[in-house]
Amino acid sequence: MSIFEYNGSALVAMVGKNCFAVASDRRLGVQLQTVATDFQRVFKIHEKLYIGLAGLATDVQTLYQRLVFRHKLYQLQEERDMKPETFASLVSHILYEKRFGPYFCQPVIAGLGDDDKPFICTMDSIGAKELAKDFVVAGTASESLYGACESMYKPDMEPDELFETVSQALQASVDRDCLSGWGGHVFLVTPTEVRETNLKGRMD
Repeated sequence: MSIFEYNGSALVAMVGKNCFAVASDRRLGVQLQTVATDFQRVFKIHEKLYIGLAGLATDVQTLYQRLVFRHKLYQLQEERDMKPETFASLVSHILYEKRFGPYFCQPVIAGLGDDDKPFICTMDSIGAKELAKDFVVAGTASESLYGACESMYKPDMEPDELFETVSQALQASVDRDCLSGWGGHVFLVTPTEVRETNLKGRMD
């Protein structure tokens, strides 16, 4: 078993019309044994920028703490919040810095940039960015997430439709992966509000 699969995870970010959604499962496991059912994988950097971290749970928490530290330094120096594109470059740089002993994480970054234009991207454990205009996925359930998102995604969805689509895609995908699941956690971000929802899913 790969070290990336040790704790299990499912992450998806999807773009709508001037909005985006980031969703994750809630299971924390040690291989096939479930340890917790309320594990957080999606974190807020500021009001319009979120990061999801799939992979090894210890590295997820360590990397998140480093990113919060670097973002606070940026806020002190620049007196403004980081743009999503800038933050993606920062994450990529931090990961590549440790390329010989990497953080076993696969980040998914989603934010609203200038003119509330949604930005999403993912990268591998050494910071090679992959930009997308529709959706990005990560984690042990990524293969089934690709299939579900490909079939359900439509361009320029309104917030309510986007929430429904990303929730259905997540729930359908984690049922096909025994290392992730146990409910979901969805953040829906629009220029005016952030909606956070916990989904109930199969408990097996």
